[in-house]
Amino acid sequence: MWIFSSPHLHKLRFVWNRGMQAQGSISSFQFASYHGTAAVMWPKDSVINPGERGRHNRQKPVESGRWKEHVQGKVWKTEIPVLHKKNQRKGDNNRVSSELRKLCLEDFPAERERLERQRSALDFKAEDFEIVFGIAPCLLALTQGRRKAHKLFVKDVEASQRDSLLKVCNEAHRRGVQVHRVSKKDLDKLSSGRVHQGVCLRASPLSYLTVDRDIVLNKKDTPLWLVLERIQDPMNLGAILRSAYFLGVDRVASSLRHSCPLSPVVSKASSGSMEVMEVYGYENLEDMLKLKAAKGWQVVGTVGAAAVQNQTPVVRCSDFQMTKPTLLLMGGEGEGLSQELQSLCQTLLTIPAGRELIPSIESLNVSVATGILLHSLLSSRRSTR
Repeated sequence: MWIFSSPHLHKLRFVWNRGMQAQGSISSFQFASYHGTAAVMWPKDSVINPGERGRHNRQKPVESGRWKEHVQGKVWKTEIPVLHKKNQRKGDNNRVSSELRKLCLEDFPAERERLERQRSALDFKAEDFEIVFGIAPCLLALTQGRRKAHKLFVKDVEASQRDSLLKVCNEAHRRGVQVHRVSKKDLDKLSSGRVHQGVCLRASPLSYLTVDRDIVLNKKDTPLWLVLERIQDPMNLGAILRSAYFLGVDRVASSLRHSCPLSPVVSKASSGSMEVMEVYGYENLEDMLKLKAAKGWQVVGTVGAAAVQNQTPVVRCSDFQMTKPTLLLMGGEGEGLSQELQSLCQTLLTIPAGRELIPSIESLNVSVATGILLHSLLSSRRSTR
């Protein structure tokens, strides 16, 4: 519903005529005459007799038969009619209404600017950016400097005064990142309905590192690399990265094919560990493993407790001693380690079960198994110093 002053009548008549010429429902003369008469009969400051309101509301329509007139207080208000031709589809008048809405925004530039700022702030589908969500991932994404942070979105309620959220906001301010207060509904949309803890960060994505470089290690430590083959569940990958960071793994490597990307879901599942650790990706894990084995590294794979014995010795993880640089290989969900990589292993580790297992519950989740094996290997490394 609009109220138009005299200076806007010419502009409105121009837009209306352009829309009505195609529909042929009303002439420009009728439209201009009606509004001119309304402006004269009911000036802005005139007072309507309350007793006459019903009569005015029941006034007969003017020629087109589709006008609705309302009197409320001291202001005459007019609704734009919806005119239909015979057999006209319901959506054919959208062009006229959109042009009138555009005209209304042109008459109120402040409102137009506010809407444009809001659309720009929530435009999270722009190229080269993704939405990181959760307090720890957002804070670490800001502090580690591996991403290019663009905008921080924080829930605009009392909860935004929590110390954890204030810490994220202060870090964003310190680094010159724009902070926007938005509703929980907007945050839910930004995070695709996931648990965002009241904060989302629009930032550049992280990818697997593909340029290999040597890591400077403490000479007292025996390096341990975790090698992942075809981990497809982002929640599993996030949990693995969190355990690897906590326990002190020197490097995480992954196959690039048939593996999930380093997404914001992985970052949230890792509690932000993905923002700290450098995860390397390899097109061909076999070539990397052969190269490391030629340099004296031992390649250790993993199998289930009920695995059939083969030429490669199978050892309980609690009996294995890590005495030289080691590569621990973990297979993907379901199929486990491929035969190609198993053939490169010098030892296969297994986790013994604590009871008799029934079918279909004969193995552990890959992230849980990885945590157990890493702890066992790293404990044996410390015990042999």
